[in-house]
Amino acid sequence: MSARIRSGAIDLGGTKIETRLFGPDLQTLELRRKATPTESFEALVEGLSGEIAWLMETASDPRLPIGLAIPGLLDETTGECFSSNLPISGRHLAPALSERFGRRFTLAQDGKAFAYSEAMGGAGEGFQRVVGLVLGTGVGGGVCDLTFNPVEATALEIGHVGMPARALAANGLPLWRCGCGKLGCIECYVAGSALSRLSDFMTGERIDGAAIAARADAGDGPAKAVLDAWLALVGECLLTIQITLDPDCIVIGGGASKMPRIIERLEPALAALQLGMKPPPALRLARHGDSSGVRGMALLALGAFFRDDGSP
Repeated sequence: MSARIRSGAIDLGGTKIETRLFGPDLQTLELRRKATPTESFEALVEGLSGEIAWLMETASDPRLPIGLAIPGLLDETTGECFSSNLPISGRHLAPALSERFGRRFTLAQDGKAFAYSEAMGGAGEGFQRVVGLVLGTGVGGGVCDLTFNPVEATALEIGHVGMPARALAANGLPLWRCGCGKLGCIECYVAGSALSRLSDFMTGERIDGAAIAARADAGDGPAKAVLDAWLALVGECLLTIQITLDPDCIVIGGGASKMPRIIERLEPALAALQLGMKPPPALRLARHGDSSGVRGMALLALGAFFRDDGSP
C-alpha cells in the first residue's frame, strides 16, 4: 500500500517534535524538528497543528494520510492519553486536532509504531511475532503479530512493569521512584539514562553510557561492573518479554541501542537467565534507526487511510 501514495508522520517527544513527509516508497522527502511546547495542552495542540499544516501544505494535499506517534499510554477506544512528561494526561488529543482541521488523524503509542515499522520491512522481517523494545529516555515498545491478517500491532508499556526483586538484590540496588510515580519500574534501571544513574550509585561518578562502555572495553574495572549490572538488568527485561509474550524476535531501538556491539552484549545476558530448554528469541538491532517509529506511524496512517477511503 505504501507504494501508491505519499504520507506524513509526526513523532511527539518530551523535548522535540520530528515531522517527516514520506514519498510513495516511504523514502523521506522532507524533515524538520522543533522543540516540544510543554507549557500547556493548548500550546501543544497549537504546535502539533503547525506541523500538520506544514505537511499538508508541503504535499499540496489536504487529505494527506498523517500519523502521530505519542509517548506514554493511549486508550484507543476513548482516545484518552497519559504521559509522565507531556501535558496530555487525561486529555483527548485526537479530537482536539480533528476539530482544528475537520478531518481525522491516526494516533498510536510510539512503541507500537516502532514495532510495526521493524516488523514490516525492518529488522523483524521474516519473523512471525516481533517485539520492538525502545531503550531511550524511557522504556517502551510494541508487539506486532504477523500470523494475523490484517497484521495486529499493540503497544507494550514494559518500562512500567516492576524490575524483579532478585535482579535488584543481586546488584545491591534500591527501589528507585519512576517518573510515573511508582517504585521500582524497569525503566528506572534500563533506560538510556539509567547507565549514568547506576554509575553514580555504584562508583560515585556520574558518567554517560557511551563513556561507561568505552571505559569498560578499555579494561576499567568499575566501569565494567556498571556495564555488567546494566546488561543483567536489561536481560531481566528481555526475559520478562520472552516468558509473557513468547516472541521469536526482539528488535532493540532507542539511544542505548547505539552502544557498540549492543546485540553481542545482550545475547549472553539473556541466555544466562533462560528457563528450561526453550531457546531465547533472536535479538536484532533496529534497521531503520531513529526514524523507525515515525516510519511505522506513516505505515499505520496509510493503512487507516485506505480503510476509510475504501481504496484497495
